[in-house]
Amino acid sequence: MLSKRLEEALNEQIKNEFYSAYLYLAMAAQCEAMNLKGFAHWLKVQAKEELSHGMRIFDFVNDRGGRVVLRGIEQPPLEYPSLKTMFEAVLEHERKVTGMIHKLYEMAREEKDYPLMTHLQWFIDEQVEEEKNAAEVVAYIKMAGEGPGLLMLDAKMGERKD
Repeated sequence: MLSKRLEEALNEQIKNEFYSAYLYLAMAAQCEAMNLKGFAHWLKVQAKEELSHGMRIFDFVNDRGGRVVLRGIEQPPLEYPSLKTMFEAVLEHERKVTGMIHKLYEMAREEKDYPLMTHLQWFIDEQVEEEKNAAEVVAYIKMAGEGPGLLMLDAKMGERKD
């Protein structure tokens, strides 16, 4: 059974994961408006992944006899001055989420909640991949610049599998 403290923290993380999906959908909408369909696709796939992360925690809370309480999600930023700044924001956001997961793990460790620690290990590993992927996209955008290379990169981004 989950402690109330951990249940509360996990409910907050569910909200955070759903916010991540909302953030990436807002970014996808801007990419669509910029006619960068490949980047929009990449961000939509990322949004689906974030929703699945939230549901993974949702199910864990229920499996442990806790109560999921959904919270309001704030509106994400609607506009970024450039594609580069947008994906730098993606990387920064993933780093922030990593910190959140680490904090949850510390709480679980303090309470000796071994099932939660095991569950969170998957998220810790996942965040390594999330940060790596975001950093790669930022590097690609910097290399491509604003010219024809960006269009080639857009096509590559559209190849991301669901």
